[in-house]
Parts: sequence; structure tokens; C-alpha cells
Amino acid sequence: MRSEQEVNQAIELYADMIRRICLLHLKNQTDTEDVLQEVFLKYILCSVVFENGEHEKAWLIRVTINACKDFKKSLFRHRTVPLDVLSEEVASVMPENLNILEAVLSLPPKYKDIIYLHYYEGYTAREIGTMLHKKENTVYSLLSRGRNLLKQKLEGDDDA
Repeated sequence: MRSEQEVNQAIELYADMIRRICLLHLKNQTDTEDVLQEVFLKYILCSVVFENGEHEKAWLIRVTINACKDFKKSLFRHRTVPLDVLSEEVASVMPENLNILEAVLSLPPKYKDIIYLHYYEGYTAREIGTMLHKKENTVYSLLSRGRNLLKQKLEGDDDA
């Protein structure tokens, strides 16, 4: 079990990042807060000794993505939120580039995760591959396809 100081430091450093990842996956502020608490509870109870801050951050990202997937699969989850409601919730956390964020949110999960980790969190393809258990070249391919999908979506918005 982790000390109170370790937990407080992790919350201070990573809570916003975890909240954004949850919002990308769950599209709901309430569910996001539930999963955020679950992730930090797992952090408190885990006995993993982290090599460094990046290892800790990668572990939290992986746990967050898995917790979101588990939450979406659970029987408890049975409601959806319209995109305009999501836009308001996300705007309070990440007000910049809302059109781009909406386009990223509409991507399939395999592209959404990689685009988010690369562009919003600044991870390299090698680091993303390690976190998501994918080959580096697969990450490059998914980034390329995800960018193309985003380009199509954003160009479609400009023409409308």
C-alpha cells in the first residue's frame, strides 16, 4: 500500500490526464469521476515498484484505459450522452480546439487512444507500443490512419 504523500503527489500530477482519458472513452463527467476514483484506488492498493515517473505514468494510463473498457462492458452502463453534452463537459476541462477534440472523440477506439497519447500526452510511437502492447510499426500505421480519418472529418466540417 502506498503512503499518503505518494498518493497525493500522484493525484496532483496525473488526475487531469486521467480525467481527460476517461472523458475521451466514457463521454460522461459522472462516469469519468467514478473511473478516476477506481484508478486511484488501484494505485493505492498496488504493490508495483515504479522505475521512474514515466513508468508510473504509463502504468496509470494503461490502468485508466482498461478501467474505462471494463466500465463500458459492465451491466451498470446502459445510458449514452449526446455529443453536444459531451462538448460542454470537455470544454470545462479542455476548452482549446473543441472541433478537433470532437473529431478525435468520434474516431474508433484503436485510433483515438493512439492519437491522444501521441498528440496530447507527447508519447513516442515506441512508448505507446510498450504501453498498449503493440509493435512500434503498428503504432505508426494506426497514427497514420487515424490522422487520415481526422483529416477527412475536419475537411468535411469545413465544407459544410
